[in-house]
Amino acid sequence: MKKVDMIVKAPHFYTMEGEGTGYKTDVVMVVDGGKIEGFADRESWEKDFCPSEVIELDHHMVLPGFIDAHMHTAYNVMRGLAQDVNNWMMEGLQPFDNVATAEQKEAGSRVAIIEAIKAGTTTFGDYEADMDGVCRFIEKAGVRGNITQTIRSAVRRVYGKGELYEFDSKMGEESLARNMELFDKWHDKCGGRIKILFGPQGADFVEPEMLLKIQKIVKEKKTKIHMHVQQGDRETYQIIKRYGKRPAEFLKDLGMLDSSLIAVHLTDCNDEEAAHIAKSGASMIVNPGSIGLIDGIVCPSIAFQNAGGYVALGSDQAPGNNCHNIINEMKNISLFNKIKYQNPEIMPAWKALRMATIEGAKALGLDDSIGSLEEGKKADFIAVDLDCTSMLPVYTHPMRNMIPNLVYSARGPEVVLSAVDGQIIMKDRKLLTIDELEAVEKIKKYPGIIGKNAEKEFYEINGANARFMREDKL
Repeated sequence: MKKVDMIVKAPHFYTMEGEGTGYKTDVVMVVDGGKIEGFADRESWEKDFCPSEVIELDHHMVLPGFIDAHMHTAYNVMRGLAQDVNNWMMEGLQPFDNVATAEQKEAGSRVAIIEAIKAGTTTFGDYEADMDGVCRFIEKAGVRGNITQTIRSAVRRVYGKGELYEFDSKMGEESLARNMELFDKWHDKCGGRIKILFGPQGADFVEPEMLLKIQKIVKEKKTKIHMHVQQGDRETYQIIKRYGKRPAEFLKDLGMLDSSLIAVHLTDCNDEEAAHIAKSGASMIVNPGSIGLIDGIVCPSIAFQNAGGYVALGSDQAPGNNCHNIINEMKNISLFNKIKYQNPEIMPAWKALRMATIEGAKALGLDDSIGSLEEGKKADFIAVDLDCTSMLPVYTHPMRNMIPNLVYSARGPEVVLSAVDGQIIMKDRKLLTIDELEAVEKIKKYPGIIGKNAEKEFYEINGANARFMREDKL
């Protein structure tokens, strides 16, 4: 009889093995040393294994932990302040982002990470200018971090329509140096839970020489570039004005399109451009809720997948998307593409779930260790309570309805247990590694301060939300 750390008992397992969802029943999952050892027969496992712990999940389904591949959790302190605005970055976000401090943003990050954990996220693709505090919180929370630090040469100020960004090469070099410092401090730390990527904010925000310098560093250090690519007509305008090419062509000619690139959004790409990027070996992260609210656009993730590329899901940021809930993004990616193509069979629920798990892991280059419940992989898993009203009733024949219910009906509270590296970090919806109440109370201190400091510029810019306020519509 073999001693193991854990046996997980549940009536339904979705392993994401193969081309579908890898459904298993009448089995238990064996976990040892932070990894999945395999599955054993539900009726006879006790003859072969002696576990230190048995997790009883009598009315649940167990899945791989969700991957939120692209997040700006620091912006969570500004949740709900930039929706319903045409020029989202300059007229919506900028007045508040200009005055928010590092301490305030870190408080926002903590609440966003808690929100995401409680909706089943176990891998966080966070991205901002100061990520040391986020790494420390991820270390404490026990989750997995795929962390990117922003590299930017474009001076931070509100630009007028049609105005080209002003570059400060010294600022760009300093931000690259900070990314290097973060890499040296955190990459592969916490037993490999934290990976550090390099984050030019976009081709329009740094010089071409900087892009090539970053690419060289990334290949030497065997990590990835995590970059917004052709994220809107604003970027397209900037690149055409500077270089006479659309961003996808500019990046191709520069030699930036290869497997070291994780391209975020592709908002202003046409299907042909998206397919070309996919065929280059680069991967994609799509953020359907964020781009739907910010731009009213459905990004070309279907074209990217049809060209053979891997696409991960992301929640992006709360001033645009309003939440960090990957279940919400699974519904959005499915719903928006059904509407776009006027075809209810486009992006079925099972495919959306794969984007949140194994295909997301492939897009990030992490599929050797996470994204599915397979022998030898990290024991990152979640349990969904099938007795929640949003998941009922449960059918197992002639078809199973658990995945459609998860994608189209669930809201997040259905996730009742989460584990990373075989360590339980949430049980019965209670976080075991961090103080949720402390984080919630801290963020409450800041809206009054940020609002007061942003008020003058908010009304000077006179975006849609300023007008709504004057008209008593908010």
